[in-house]
Amino acid sequence: STVPLGVVVENLPPEKNFVDQLVFAKLTALGLPASTVAGDATFLRRVTIDVAGRLPTQAEAEQFLSDKDPEKRNKLLTALLDSTDYADYFANKWNAILRNKRRRAEDRSATFAFYDWIRDSFYHNKPYDEFVREIVASTGAPAKNPPVAWYREVKDQSAQVEDTAQLFLGLRIQCARCHHHPFEKWSQNDYYGFSAFFSRVTKKNVTLAGFSRQARDRRIVHNPGAATAKNPRSGDNLKPTGLGSPALEIPADHDPRQYLADWMARKDNPFFAHALVNRYWKHFFDRGIVEPEDDMRATNPPSNPELLNGLAQHFIASKFDIKGLVRLICQSNTYQLSSLPNDYNLKDKQNFSRYYPKRLTAEVLYDAFHQVTASTQAYGGLPTGTRAVQLPDPSKGPYFLKVFGQPQADTACECERSQEANLAQSLHLLNSSEVQNKIAAGTGRAAKLAADKKRPNQEKIKELYRWVYSREPDSVENKIAMAHLAKHEKDVKVAWEDIIWALINTKEFLFNH
Repeated sequence: STVPLGVVVENLPPEKNFVDQLVFAKLTALGLPASTVAGDATFLRRVTIDVAGRLPTQAEAEQFLSDKDPEKRNKLLTALLDSTDYADYFANKWNAILRNKRRRAEDRSATFAFYDWIRDSFYHNKPYDEFVREIVASTGAPAKNPPVAWYREVKDQSAQVEDTAQLFLGLRIQCARCHHHPFEKWSQNDYYGFSAFFSRVTKKNVTLAGFSRQARDRRIVHNPGAATAKNPRSGDNLKPTGLGSPALEIPADHDPRQYLADWMARKDNPFFAHALVNRYWKHFFDRGIVEPEDDMRATNPPSNPELLNGLAQHFIASKFDIKGLVRLICQSNTYQLSSLPNDYNLKDKQNFSRYYPKRLTAEVLYDAFHQVTASTQAYGGLPTGTRAVQLPDPSKGPYFLKVFGQPQADTACECERSQEANLAQSLHLLNSSEVQNKIAAGTGRAAKLAADKKRPNQEKIKELYRWVYSREPDSVENKIAMAHLAKHEKDVKVAWEDIIWALINTKEFLFNH
């Protein structure tokens, strides 16, 4: 239950779409005033990180801040959604929860092919129901059909059931494998009826060309026959059954997983669209409408049921258009609110009365650090210029990514990505040799700023602030930087190194806000 604050809510920002209507209606009912809409610099940095997984460039910041076009926020969003950076960033997100990783040398081609397939799907905006069908109902070998690689990690029937439910339906049904929890909806019969969809999946070994006979690729095939799964407690043989739906009669020569994909994509499916829109809401707001984002159950209700249903219905009506969903969320004034609280909403953690700042993910932070310091990082076996957010496989990441919480693709849960702050992170940014060496590099940003004798320092400070924060320095910041440069006139490169080091250790740099 929610208890109103009793404040009369006035001066809400204009409603851009139904997202604002439903969020602002709840804020009005609660007497919880919203923060104001964020300024251009904040919006530019926020949306570029959230949609494209990178910081804006100095030139992008300069151009956007001086642009007088009232449509510039929408135009920026369109450009970001059309970019390869958008595809890279969301491939990075999905690659981890689809558990795409290599354990052996011969896994490389399948891992890279699956990653490329995921990335292509987002770049070309493949409808979400098709994306899921091509994974869950995939057959063949990864060389010909990359999403089959999902079955490499999601090997046994229970993993297939539980990953499908958690990833694509937002349901954690693991417990129902062994017992029916008295407060939960799903029984063992529900679990094993759902499991029957995967009962005819068979793996055949195929020897890989160029590898020894021990190196085998798995081909996934549909083994014709009656699809059933046995409830170990009752002994009942259960037919394939969508959760909360009637059992299906499936001909022996048909692949039950195609029927599972049909059931998921049905307009009246109460889980499939809801799970995806909630997952994406969490991506943009750092908190799901249901939280955790993949634990949707009667005893864990949404903070705004009308909003969750509205987004799900819109997503179904759009024929599962993911870019359309991102556009809808990011165009709303709810998403564009300032993260700075007012007198009433500091403690609000679930009604979206302001933007909740969130730490940059490991990969985005590592790329941002390189962008700001004008340095690079090589990744073995990958082209020069590859960014951390483009790594097709988490096992290739350096220590920096591990310490900042990069997931290792071991589970279908986004909770595997740690966003908690810890001492090792602070120490690494403050005094690791990697950070020091890249800031001090002879070809780096500090060296370039020091060598540029033509431009006044004030202009160079402005440029640096646009790289780091996508904004210009205020008068106090400008004064401090100018004083530091004046104090170290004899070694101006070291002075610029100090300034860059100080800026990358601020919360404003480490957070999306």
